[in-house]
Amino acid sequence: MQGDATTVNSSPPAAGEDTRHGSAAAARPGGRSWRVVPALKLSVVWHGAAGAAAVLDPPLWPWAAGAVAANHLWLLSGGLNPRSSLLGANLVRLPAAAAARRQVALTFDDGPDAEATPRVLDLLDAAGARATFFCIGHRARQRPALVREIVARGHAVENHGDSHSRATAMFGYARLRADIVAAQETLADITGRRPRWFRPLGGFRNPWLDPILHQQDLRLACWTRRGLDSVRRDPRPVYRRLTRRLGPGDILLLHDGDSARTAAGVPVSVEVLPPLLAALRAAELQPVTLDEGAG
Repeated sequence: MQGDATTVNSSPPAAGEDTRHGSAAAARPGGRSWRVVPALKLSVVWHGAAGAAAVLDPPLWPWAAGAVAANHLWLLSGGLNPRSSLLGANLVRLPAAAAARRQVALTFDDGPDAEATPRVLDLLDAAGARATFFCIGHRARQRPALVREIVARGHAVENHGDSHSRATAMFGYARLRADIVAAQETLADITGRRPRWFRPLGGFRNPWLDPILHQQDLRLACWTRRGLDSVRRDPRPVYRRLTRRLGPGDILLLHDGDSARTAAGVPVSVEVLPPLLAALRAAELQPVTLDEGAG
């Protein structure tokens, strides 16, 4: 991922601060300043009111504590729902203009993978389809030639974090920023292009993510539907999940890395992709990259 690999801030920018004057923004032209999302503004007011109530009328402290706990659960619900925009802007469908052009976005997570990624690329080539690959930083460093091959074949490489830790959504500000920046720099160095989109592991996130993405000039992208090909070994239910109510503007999630294997040992995504591409063709839907669809 792109970003400042040498300086890691220990605290997020103040609301409205122009991050372009910091060292992190100096390395990324066009970095966006961050404005506090309404949910966090409300949470600050909520916490302040609860604290004031407990101070001014101590017997109310159990109610104040309950109000704070309820607020944290509310924020947690937004972070655990991949389709939620509570904690910041989140692309889960392509814009109306892309839908009008009958475009969809095929996205692949967790690569590059030495076996699955080349096979996925060949299938996309045969269908004349373009896709977006959310690559893990440390895997990209292991297979830089494969990452460059993705781009050479007309697809987009985007940011999926560096460590792919299951605990990413619980990282503090400094650790989360360092993880995103490390992958951002890796992918920029390999491809010559700074990723524009970020997808968190499982779509899970915390309130630190939105300001970090703004600093790195990244946008959050999740999905309309996913096939669960990383856990299901039978391609048939994966295909059904992806094609049920399939329509223009959809963002579909598959995996070239960490894909489950069929009984024959074939990555499920490789088995699902040919009939999925055929279904898209039959519905006159055009697979494009996220940049093409959202631009």
